[in-house]
Amino acid sequence: MYFTDRGIEELEKRRGEEEVTLEWLAEQLRTFVDLNPDFEVPVERLATWLARLDDEDDEDDEE
Repeated sequence: MYFTDRGIEELEKRRGEEEVTLEWLAEQLRTFVDLNPDFEVPVERLATWLARLDDEDDEDDEE
């Protein structure tokens, strides 16, 4: 298990039954970056990755 998995496990345990919108998630990510500007790049990469999950064209570009 990676160190980061502990946070993911906690998130799943505490909030795993909740349903949220992507709008809510985006707002939480913005707030997190406002409070933790050093994490702007990783959060941006995560958001971009999530946004493009179903984009087959991006997968072809990576090969």
